[in-house]
Amino acid sequence: MKAKFAAILIVGALIAGCTAVGDISGPGLEPIPGSITYSGQPRTKLTKSPIGSAFPHTFYDNRGREVEETYIIRPDRSLMIARRVYRPFFDWGDDR
Repeated sequence: MKAKFAAILIVGALIAGCTAVGDISGPGLEPIPGSITYSGQPRTKLTKSPIGSAFPHTFYDNRGREVEETYIIRPDRSLMIARRVYRPFFDWGDDR
């Protein structure tokens, strides 16, 4: 009986985890200078791109670091910043 109950709990947890993965309604990350959405959403709507699709955008922030952001297109055609990665900056000066 305990084994059946444990199996039901595990299967239920797996199903719940599968249904929660595709949520694109969250707030996302706050835009920083250089982000596509820094001064608001773009004026042009992405009408040909499917809802939920993602695309990258690479730029340099005001500190000179390379930043790569991944955007997801929401159902209302606005953009959400889903991921932000700062690329390493290597200083190969004489102080090694």
